[in-house]
Amino acid sequence: MARDAALPIAVRRLTKSYGTLRVLDAVDLDVRRGEFLTLLGPSGSGKTTLLMMLAGFVRPDCGSIAFGEREVIRLAPHKRDVGMVFQNYALFPHMDVAGNIAFPLKLRGIGKAEALQRVEQALELVKLGGYGARRIDQLSGGQRQRIALARAIVFEPRILLMDEPLSALDKQLREHMQIELRQLHERLGMTTVYVTHDQREALTMSDRIAVIDQGCIRQIDTPKEIYERPTNRFVAEFIGESTFVTVDVDTAGCTFNGIPLALASQPARKGPYHLMIRPERLSILEQSVSAGVNVLPATVTAAIYQGDSVLVHASLPDGTMVSVRASASVRAPVAGEKLNLGLNAADTYLLPVEESAA
Repeated sequence: MARDAALPIAVRRLTKSYGTLRVLDAVDLDVRRGEFLTLLGPSGSGKTTLLMMLAGFVRPDCGSIAFGEREVIRLAPHKRDVGMVFQNYALFPHMDVAGNIAFPLKLRGIGKAEALQRVEQALELVKLGGYGARRIDQLSGGQRQRIALARAIVFEPRILLMDEPLSALDKQLREHMQIELRQLHERLGMTTVYVTHDQREALTMSDRIAVIDQGCIRQIDTPKEIYERPTNRFVAEFIGESTFVTVDVDTAGCTFNGIPLALASQPARKGPYHLMIRPERLSILEQSVSAGVNVLPATVTAAIYQGDSVLVHASLPDGTMVSVRASASVRAPVAGEKLNLGLNAADTYLLPVEESAA
């Protein structure tokens, strides 16, 4: 499929309720042509419902869905020209691999000769060439996932939808398939919307991530911006590991428990803020302190040897517990020891209190 054949998606005011439960709340979303966009959120956040609406399996209460210039809200699923990979793969056990992959071609009236050629091409794309005669029960979980993907792309859809397709795989295979799916997307160029609750998976695979909570998109941005510059506390807590302490910003600057903190940029208003602390941004300081590094005094509560590193748990002056990873090649601190933790000014990131409640 030519990359310029991919379609953009425009969602406007999409709303869905089941009784008094609002599953989606007037969602607006734009997916760019050829983009890999991930819908990320906890269970019950509404991400799968949104994907099912794009596919046509769930009818919204109100709103609009456009694929390119075409409104599709009233179109049946098989008329939307989308490929779909389900969480449980939804393969037909009574058909062999080739029959499963050829099924959408048969529905579209593709002749046997052309269908056979397309099936072989799809199998080659997912690195399962020669598997056409295999039964489904002869395949491993990873192979079934590939067959489900081949079936979804064999008719060259302009949009591909995937609902947690890697969730049933073990950790090693899942991480391998993340890379393969991303590489396949780069080769095919079709607009892809992917649902997952796995933060690392979303960060690994996506051009952009839409973080969903309680039926609303809380932030949509690149993986780097989502991780390093979350716009609210829910996103900061859901993506990666974070600890928060309260700091005060006034005309004199920013302070934590009376300790002045340097910031890369000053907030627009004064008042209390939450300082987001990522463990990997902290360091254990030696005697010398570089310019632009904030110093946080701490007391070690535990030091856990983990082979290549030591995970140090420590208490800040206000009692907040933080973690920092130290090299196993240096002396490990012991419980009760006083030390200084360093946080670069560039990593001293604040969230307004009233905008950061989950």
